[in-house]
Amino acid sequence: MALSLAYHGVTSVPVEIEGFTPDWACDKSLAEIERFEIFHGNCKIPLAEMFAVKGDASDKRFDFEGDLAGVHWIGAQMASGQIHIHGPAGRHIGSEMTGGEIHVYGDAKGWVGAEMKRGLIHVKGNAGHLVGSSYRGSAKGMTGGTILVDGNAGNEVGCTMRRGLIAIGGAAGDMVGFNMIAGTVLVFGECGIRPGAGMRRGTLGLFGPNPPQLLPTFRYASTYQPQMVRLILRRLRDQGFGVDESLLSAEFDLFHGDLVALGKGEVLFRHAAA
Repeated sequence: MALSLAYHGVTSVPVEIEGFTPDWACDKSLAEIERFEIFHGNCKIPLAEMFAVKGDASDKRFDFEGDLAGVHWIGAQMASGQIHIHGPAGRHIGSEMTGGEIHVYGDAKGWVGAEMKRGLIHVKGNAGHLVGSSYRGSAKGMTGGTILVDGNAGNEVGCTMRRGLIAIGGAAGDMVGFNMIAGTVLVFGECGIRPGAGMRRGTLGLFGPNPPQLLPTFRYASTYQPQMVRLILRRLRDQGFGVDESLLSAEFDLFHGDLVALGKGEVLFRHAAA
C-alpha cells in the first residue's frame, strides 16, 4: 500500500519539502511522517499542516495528489523508491537524486533533475528551464540517470551535464546542451538558438522538422545511420516515451564542435532527403 499525500495548502508562499523521500519514510509511523518539518516560506511547519497523510510508507511509494505547482524539492536527494505526482508540480523535482523513480502526471517547473546522479524522472507534461542542469556556480550538472519530458522544456536543457540521458518530446528553448561535458540530449520538436554552445563532448540529437542554425564553430562531418541512435530510441520506447518510428531507419547529418571548447561534441540532425 502506498503512502497517500493529498495537498490542501492554500497559499501563494512557496512550500519546500526537501529531504522528504521514500527511503526516509519507509520505517516511520504515520505520526512521525506527519511531524516531518517542511518550509512554508521561511517558517518551519509540520507536513500535516499542508498534506492529508494516509496509507503505509513501507513499500517506498508516495502518491501526491492536488495542485503542487507551489510545492518545491519533491523527491530531492531520494535514493530509492517511487514517487507519483498526480498534477502539476514545482521546482527542483528529483534534484540530486541518486536512485528511484519519479513520475509527474502534469507539468513541472524549473530545475527538474538538477545535478541528479541516478534514477528516472518522467514528466508527462511540460517542464521549465534548466532540466538536468547544474546549479549556478557548480562545475557539473546531471551525472547519470534518465529524464524524460513528454511535452516542451525551457532554456538550457542539460547545461553542464556530465553523463546520463535527457529526452524532450516537444520543443526546447535556447542553448540546449550549453557547456555540456558529456551525456546525451535528444529533442524531438523545435529547438531554440545556440544549441551546443561551449559543449566539449556528448551528443545532441535535434530531430525536429526545422533544425536550428548551429554556431559557426561547428563543422559538418558525415551523413550516416548511427546504431547508437536506434538503440536509444528503442530504450525510450520501452520506457513509455513516444518515439517517431521513422527515426529508427533515418539518416542523420553529423556535426562536430564546439571548436571554441574541446570540440569533441556531436550534433545530429535528421537528414533532409533531396
